[in-house]
Amino acid sequence: MSEPPRSRRKRMTGKERREQLLDIGRTLFAERGFDGTSIEEIASVAGVSKPVVYEHFGGKEGLYAVVVDREMERLLNLITQALVGGHPRQKIERAALALLEYIEHSSEGFRILVRDSHAASATGTFASLLSDIANQVEHILGDEFKEKGYDPKAAPLYAQALIGMVAMTGTYWLDVRKPKREEVAAHLVNLAWNGLSGLESRPHLTTDHKARQKVLKVRAKEAAKEAKEAAKEQARAARRNGADPTAL
Repeated sequence: MSEPPRSRRKRMTGKERREQLLDIGRTLFAERGFDGTSIEEIASVAGVSKPVVYEHFGGKEGLYAVVVDREMERLLNLITQALVGGHPRQKIERAALALLEYIEHSSEGFRILVRDSHAASATGTFASLLSDIANQVEHILGDEFKEKGYDPKAAPLYAQALIGMVAMTGTYWLDVRKPKREEVAAHLVNLAWNGLSGLESRPHLTTDHKARQKVLKVRAKEAAKEAKEAAKEQARAARRNGADPTAL
């Protein structure tokens, strides 16, 4: 009785192979950067020959360009959607959360964007991405400035400062991952919306109902405690003056 033929691995379609190479390239580029990654390594991990990689992307540069373009488009779409509708503060909250969520769930992609083009650099993929986002924020700030009687010509400067602050914080949070992203976003908005002179001691997101309720409960307890202390002090003052505190 003859043995059954060995099961053969299903051959990938051209689209499936392309996606596989993109996934492998994304991981390697995130770990080692563009210069530290070779076509040989990409092909080896994929289990194909180098000509297959060249066939799909024309070389390492082509593969890298597609990976970067995909990540930029994904992040830009997330931020753009966050800036639609709602109060200006809520837009900033959602945008900060969108960036942090992208960092949390697409760490490899974010590492690629910031590795070879730092957020503070004047040129490069990440800088151009931030510029695109800042242009959208500029319109939001411009309308808000007009309503408040401020000079709308300053909106571009504030937009760049705001986006730069969020992006640099995101780069820092990429490695530390503390505190949770909602808390990080709350602190960012606290600084951006209130300024250093008006910081909230317990920042919260207005879109986070549970966090808002928690803050309100804490504030209510603090207010009750202050009122109780004030009543005690009033009673002590009345006794010192020889008055009947119950008559106050």
